[in-house]
Amino acid sequence: MAQADRNVPVSKEQQSRQPSAASGDPWRPLSNLRRQIDHLLEDFDRMSPFWPMGRSGFEMEPFARGAAEMAGMPAVDIVEQDKAILITAELPGIDEHNIELKLSNGNLMLKGEKKSEREEKSKGYYLSERSYGSFQRSFALPETVDADKIEARFDRGVLTITLPKKPEAQKPEKVIDIKPTTH
Repeated sequence: MAQADRNVPVSKEQQSRQPSAASGDPWRPLSNLRRQIDHLLEDFDRMSPFWPMGRSGFEMEPFARGAAEMAGMPAVDIVEQDKAILITAELPGIDEHNIELKLSNGNLMLKGEKKSEREEKSKGYYLSERSYGSFQRSFALPETVDADKIEARFDRGVLTITLPKKPEAQKPEKVIDIKPTTH
């Protein structure tokens, strides 16, 4: 590793206030180990040699919004309506020509790739940045979806996929009366 090993600082004051393993706390060594591992991972994220300027890869768009994005996935909302299921995916900075949507074995596959290049020239400096990223996501379609009528629209970085339900799946709910038992 290019970076020098670093020790986690422990002050004498902390050690004297906390019980030792010998004084009856058998989990003490494990909690210390966990704390040290947490510090190590935090330092790795801040000082990662794999990302320029110490930025984490997850801080880059379109991967900066939440837990799904932590796995490299764009934000997706799924809403069930009476006649259809809507899937909305946020794909900022991605051109519609770099999005692929296909149906295979009852799964809807969404793939995309983002390529961006930026160049700035000014008095005294020159900046050139390139970023690339791709994702793939799969959605298992319920049997109630009419696969032949699926539609997709892309507008201003938002992909909306409409999954129409089959007519038999659109029937209104039926309330069933509960009758008292006779003894």
